[in-house]
Amino acid sequence: MEEEIERDKIRWKKIRMRVSEVSVIKAFNHLRAAGVEPILIKGWAISRLYSESHFREFIDTDLGVDPLEYQTAKAVLGNGEIEVVVDLHKGFRHLDTVCWKDLFENSQTVKIENTDIRILRPEDHLRILCVHWLNDGGENKERLWDIYYAVENRPADFDWDRCFNTVSKKRRKWIVTTILLAHRYLGLDIKNIPIREDEKQIPEWLMGTLEKQWEVKIPIMPLETTVHNKKQFLEQIKKRFPPNPITATINMEGDFDQKPRIIYQIPDIYFRLLPSLKKFSKMLFHNFSQKLKK
Repeated sequence: MEEEIERDKIRWKKIRMRVSEVSVIKAFNHLRAAGVEPILIKGWAISRLYSESHFREFIDTDLGVDPLEYQTAKAVLGNGEIEVVVDLHKGFRHLDTVCWKDLFENSQTVKIENTDIRILRPEDHLRILCVHWLNDGGENKERLWDIYYAVENRPADFDWDRCFNTVSKKRRKWIVTTILLAHRYLGLDIKNIPIREDEKQIPEWLMGTLEKQWEVKIPIMPLETTVHNKKQFLEQIKKRFPPNPITATINMEGDFDQKPRIIYQIPDIYFRLLPSLKKFSKMLFHNFSQKLKK
């Protein structure tokens, strides 16, 4: 019985992977037809490294494009001719500080059927996966498996110097710490990773924040999707104030060892949360106006 259930899981994974592959192919073909060459991150790009029995869920296709081609790509994907949900990135924005030209020139292609799919080289992808997970506040423990598999199934010639040392010392600390978290909570083997002794201490505030979030299990949601559910709306407001200290640190290009977190949380309110609330207020006003017209 257990073997049959496991076989069903694997079959279902293959079906969902196939659906995802078709979406990726469509997105690449449409953009290339317009002269835009994208780079795929997250989603399918990392799920292919997961074990056969462990499926990575994803609902959209994350693509980065040259900042100079962003408007063209946005127009192509927004013209209604492609039924694929794409999360389009202008370069990789705050997810990495290595320039687009360098990332692109060091990228590689893999095949889906007869289509070349461009992905980042493993060292760059791991760096971006770590920062993306931290930028989300580490709320989704399941996504920490991305880092686990990116490290566990890295190629033999993986260049740790490129992964760690092409960015600032602060960002190196972010990457190293995320790998250490995958070691602590998921059992990732780190014995052959060149992490210095002075880097091996995970900040207590960081672990406390993560464990509290994982225990509560309330994912952050767009405010506009909760406006008709008072309980959810209040939960989401509570999640935003005070701001997640991990997200605030990343948004403010902060130091994990700097204390207290409030030095990052206060400016984060102005740079991230207030614009979000203004957008939400504008949406409410629009809905209210539409009701008055009826």
